[in-house]
Amino acid sequence: MRVIWNGGELLFRLDPEDEITGKASDGYPVKLATNSCHLSGVPGDAHPDLFAVAAWTVVAPWTRRRITFDRAVSAEVAAALHDGWGIEAGPVSAEPRRAGSVLAISYSGGADSVAAATVYPEAPFVHFRRVEHPRIPNRWPHYRSDVLARLARQTGRDITIVESDLEYTLAEPRPGYPEHQAVAAGALLMADRLGLGGLGFGYEMGSRWLGGGRYLLRYTPDNFLWAPHGAWGRLFAAVGVHIVLPVGGVSEAVTMRLAVNSDLKDQVRWCLRGTDGPCRTCGKCLYKELIMAAVERRPLDTPITADRPVARKWLKPPPYGGQEMIEYGLARVPGIENTLFATALSHLRPTEESTSWLDRCYPPAIDEIPEPWRDQAATFMADHVGFMNEDDRRRVETWGA
Repeated sequence: MRVIWNGGELLFRLDPEDEITGKASDGYPVKLATNSCHLSGVPGDAHPDLFAVAAWTVVAPWTRRRITFDRAVSAEVAAALHDGWGIEAGPVSAEPRRAGSVLAISYSGGADSVAAATVYPEAPFVHFRRVEHPRIPNRWPHYRSDVLARLARQTGRDITIVESDLEYTLAEPRPGYPEHQAVAAGALLMADRLGLGGLGFGYEMGSRWLGGGRYLLRYTPDNFLWAPHGAWGRLFAAVGVHIVLPVGGVSEAVTMRLAVNSDLKDQVRWCLRGTDGPCRTCGKCLYKELIMAAVERRPLDTPITADRPVARKWLKPPPYGGQEMIEYGLARVPGIENTLFATALSHLRPTEESTSWLDRCYPPAIDEIPEPWRDQAATFMADHVGFMNEDDRRRVETWGA
């Protein structure tokens, strides 16, 4: 892979051994659509390591043996790429970037992101906004990135909005991030201007510790994507922008509770389709409604019925993505046995007792937050959530066993 930056334009050319169809770090297959993308507001004097890692978040799935950058990188970044992915990187001669002192939040506006922002109320935001690509048709016109950006501006926080068409580098399965960390490409390139030493993400316990979503459905302390000792954690640390997971020790029930009770509650938006509010008809809205109903101890309120395509997976036996939260919701929503989740309920049969651990914070998640920001997160969790006891921790550490 050969990488060239022309201002905010990233150009990359595949080597003979590289592949058009690759896999993201979580193993999901992704097909390349085009070899260029743009990011707005890129400072030309950003450290070369920042340009390199921002590019890697885009091109990693299709790179097989080596990557050649258009400017020299530090030995530390080259070592992180080799140790994490087996990739030979060069040229190598730059001095490493020194970490700054500022923690920013990679802010999406969803409940998890808002909860992370609530832990650090003084942290500035960096918001990624998808814009259309000049050559690739927009196959997702319903994705309202303009609405998300408008809501982000309304938070009153110091905010940097980076616009990019990098999601259109994907032909399949749909426009999206080549790697989860590509959402941080803009923040990486702005790191010197903002003095960043850390970047906070809204990934919660399911994503960090329980292998939720597209990941393995089991306890994953060595999570390749988000563990500080994982490949991505080491790479970000090599450029002095540590990955920080403020809510990495709590469930989506807790992040939902924190978000809707925060000063940013009016800007919470997990749905990518709605304009004046969540669309209420997509799969994500259904999932979040189950969690919200559980938190509020009320019946499910959704127009989605069992005959809708987005309900199809709930009519099948488990496992389900985010299954710990499905169990949490099934145990708390009144009348759930009369909804489209009846099949899931009959298989899982959770109780409030069996899911009560999801109301507390997993202590090792605090221990892995870098020292400059650890105490503030620990105090917040002690004051607003509470920590797991040994039995609770055992539930986490035997998940999926």
